[in-house]
Amino acid sequence: MASDVSKGTAPPLVSVLIPAFNHERFVRRCLDSVLEDPYPAKELIIIDDGSTDRTGARIADWVATHCMDIPIEYVQRENRGVAATLNELAARANGEFLRPGASDDYLLPGGLEAQVRYLQAHPGKGAVIGDSIVVDRDGKKLHDSGMCDLHGADKKLYRSDDGIRRAVIRQWAIGGPVALIRNSALDTVDRWSEGLRIEDWDLFLRLAARDALGFIDVSVCAYRMHDTNLSRTRHAETRVGNLIESRHIALRRASLFDEPYRTLLRAQSHYIDAKISFLQRRPGPLLLHVAAYLSLVVASKTRLPPAPRGVEGI
Repeated sequence: MASDVSKGTAPPLVSVLIPAFNHERFVRRCLDSVLEDPYPAKELIIIDDGSTDRTGARIADWVATHCMDIPIEYVQRENRGVAATLNELAARANGEFLRPGASDDYLLPGGLEAQVRYLQAHPGKGAVIGDSIVVDRDGKKLHDSGMCDLHGADKKLYRSDDGIRRAVIRQWAIGGPVALIRNSALDTVDRWSEGLRIEDWDLFLRLAARDALGFIDVSVCAYRMHDTNLSRTRHAETRVGNLIESRHIALRRASLFDEPYRTLLRAQSHYIDAKISFLQRRPGPLLLHVAAYLSLVVASKTRLPPAPRGVEGI
């Protein structure tokens, strides 16, 4: 059993949220990992989002076996999509902190306590992200760092609010469900935007715009790579659809940021458009979007942020 994260007080409740969909092969490992993490104050809330395989039956069997080991709420219903399911899970949660998971991934022991400690030490932060290891469909480790090995991220960027903003805008490098979110923070950023497939980037852009996102260099989950990962699909039409949605998110959220981040998000929208043009084999628009992207990146370097409060600009 882990020690209390706050000296002299009971540890705060963490609600582990699992949206499950068609992961009959992986879901038991996901649920077992919640029990294996030694953090003592947690509840588990699961929604089977209209699975068409045996995911629901396997969850029901697991719940029947472990219902005395941890507080569990389990709901089966028709498919509504991941964002709507996350919002329903959050609405059912009792915890001070929310730990969204995924039914094909699994938690790593110690991650919950490390993230709770961070948020307790940084009351101005609404969420904290960690790193992940990467495993294959059989659980064999492929990479030590989802951020570095899958996405080529520079973790040094995540040491400051400015760096986090730039990293979230220009290179979304989150491999797997690695966030712990303060429940109250969702009241200020309107939770997950329903109807989106890239709902995580949208949420973290909104958190980063408020300097409400922190980072710890700890692997808090195992991100499983397999044939049906949305973010790893090779189907060109699906990739184009995901990119179009990402461009919409970039343009929609630019107004939340001051300069130079607003210009960087506009640049990112052109970078996404360049990817779309490449997939659609349209060299003319590709070159135009690359030129616009480079021009805006250069322009962002001249658009300085406002002086901090209490300090007069020169």
